[in-house]
Amino acid sequence: MTQRQAHSSVSRRLAYVVVSIVFANFLANGFTYVLQGGATPGRITVSLALLFTIGFLQLRVFSRPGADNHSPRGYLALAALAVLVYVPAFFFENAWLGMPGFLAGSALLVLPKRVRWVAFGAVVFSNGAIQWATYPDLAAFGYLVLLTFIAGLVVYGLSRLPSLVAELERVRSELAELAVAQERLRFARDLHDLLGLSLSAITLKVELTRKLIGVHAERAARELGEILGIAREALTDVRAVASSYRELSLTDEIASAQGVLAAAGVTVTIEADHAELSPRSRTVLATVLREGVTNLLRHSDATRCSITITGQDRVALEIVNDGVPPEAPAGHGSGTANLATRATAIGGSLVSEAAPGGTYRLRAEVPAEPSSQEQETSSRPARPPMATRFAHTLLTTVVVCYGLGSISLALYYTSTLWPAGIVATVLGVAGSVALVLSCFARAHPPGWSARTAVALGLLAVCVYVPELVFQNAYLGLPGFLAGCAILVLPPRYGWAVFVAVVAGQVYLQVVLDGTIVGIAWGFLATTNHGLVVYALTRLRQMVNELHEAREELATAAVTTERLRFARDLHDLLGYSLSAITLKSELTHRLATIDPARARQELTEVLEISRQALVDVRSVALSYRELSFDEETQSAQALLSAADIEVTVRIDACDQLPKDVTVTLATVLREGVTNLLRHSKAEHCEIVLNSSRHLVTMDIINDGIAVAEQRSRDGSGIGNLTTRVRALGGDLHAGLTPERTFRLRAEIPLN
Repeated sequence: MTQRQAHSSVSRRLAYVVVSIVFANFLANGFTYVLQGGATPGRITVSLALLFTIGFLQLRVFSRPGADNHSPRGYLALAALAVLVYVPAFFFENAWLGMPGFLAGSALLVLPKRVRWVAFGAVVFSNGAIQWATYPDLAAFGYLVLLTFIAGLVVYGLSRLPSLVAELERVRSELAELAVAQERLRFARDLHDLLGLSLSAITLKVELTRKLIGVHAERAARELGEILGIAREALTDVRAVASSYRELSLTDEIASAQGVLAAAGVTVTIEADHAELSPRSRTVLATVLREGVTNLLRHSDATRCSITITGQDRVALEIVNDGVPPEAPAGHGSGTANLATRATAIGGSLVSEAAPGGTYRLRAEVPAEPSSQEQETSSRPARPPMATRFAHTLLTTVVVCYGLGSISLALYYTSTLWPAGIVATVLGVAGSVALVLSCFARAHPPGWSARTAVALGLLAVCVYVPELVFQNAYLGLPGFLAGCAILVLPPRYGWAVFVAVVAGQVYLQVVLDGTIVGIAWGFLATTNHGLVVYALTRLRQMVNELHEAREELATAAVTTERLRFARDLHDLLGYSLSAITLKSELTHRLATIDPARARQELTEVLEISRQALVDVRSVALSYRELSFDEETQSAQALLSAADIEVTVRIDACDQLPKDVTVTLATVLREGVTNLLRHSKAEHCEIVLNSSRHLVTMDIINDGIAVAEQRSRDGSGIGNLTTRVRALGGDLHAGLTPERTFRLRAEIPLN
């Protein structure tokens, strides 16, 4: 099992265990109030049966991993839960007022977006209204509304987060594949632009030169010279493209440079003292070093060379040698210009110049970590971390609401605490909330340190000082202390502190309150608060880790694909272009000496160039072709991850021509990309209908904002229209009478 899979599995198990304990505590708390109202056999039996049924529905229907809460079964279970929450309230009265939190949270899980929060609010305030009907007290009303609000959010959050983790895990591979597909398209474009024209020109010029040999020797020699120039330039282009797709090791390049220079009789000194470099910065400096040493050996008569690599935030590579050519270039040559472009692309710079003392210097400077604006957008699929933001918002809301609940409970004791006790409670609760959110509930585990030890001590002061000074066990949030201890301490000590805090709060309830309900409340509330803070924080951290792991996977997938590009270029085209160059040089020498042999060599050059051109087109096509089935699956995954309900109806398209399926796949990709980028759709429908003479594909969504973006999308839609019309079809984009946005592609089948 990989680390990512382990994180996903652990997070789902953790959520299910914790939600079971938290729900059991909610139900047990309700049972204590039932007993307080009268412990008759009938009340006990009926209440236990009802509580177990509520627990079963919550755990086995709404909170079960992988459950489809939007199905008829989910709606039926929600209706049953509503009956179990409201009907018994007429018999158990205030003892049953803790149950609507289950209904509020489950409504968020089951109902559609447009009504779920309305239903949530209705349940929350209806619980307060029931309480008001029997006991019209404003403080009690506010406390009960807040309690129901918190319970609903906890139920919703602990049930929802595991499915978000699972969604991230499922979409991870699709996003990595999209990154690779983008890189493939870029490679195909580079390959076609750089080599397609060159090889076509070589082929045409070889055919012309064959006719000229023996007839127009001077013209044939000129054409051969041009063929040689094009072939050499194409070979350079192949190496340049391959190099740009290959990540280089700076350490390996330093060792190679030292060996090559020493073998050439050049005395070399190397000094390397620099910060850790990002892969891209390391590759740029390694490329500069390789090119600099190559130029030194090719163009100069150096006897000494020094290579220095220094710097922290910005790392500089400097190559200085004493072999300045008689006419040192004033600016950048083509190779140096390419290096300057690569350095500039990541926020660096490159200078090559004659230096004092008869030396020549090549200096490149790059940031150790290029900023996000300077990173390659194609190597990392950018998607907003939806689950991470959701987890952070949910955790913050629950912690703040727990704090407000504690303050509202203190207000219940206004007559005995006012004013000093109320002020102390507010300060203590506010301090507890601030410490939890700033020091413990973070996206990355804080770990044990002097800072966290001080924060934990301050949290203990905020929790216990109001309780001990004013002799009231309801004035603090000891569960926060218990949950934070598990987060920062090693597990053995963390859980020991958790148990000690819970036991300590129970003891305070015994000493300061003495009632069975108070003692039970102290145990259940402290346990629940601690587990909820711990679980929501850990789940947030795991979601964040999964998000980062997904990005790392996408980058690794692109790197692997780049290495394959480099191998393909070398294996398919490196040999062919080298052979064309060598045979063209030979033909140039034979043109006047042995015209027949020269024609024979040119015939072989022609065959090689034609085969190379076929190879270029074959490689480019293999990287450019898209699979309609794969694009459909990818679109479903991306739309689902964006919380868009997607419906797909696809006729069998196995028999469709390849160019038709590739074009449809391209339209589908662009349409989904624009939808995610520009609209706020909640529903999307992808339909492909294929008949004997026509195939149509519709992408329909209710994100009207897409239509308002058509001016910005004109270029992309225009390109798609060109591709569709090349097959005799047409592309339409616009609003439908139903106020939805539709992108339709129609392609005839001849």
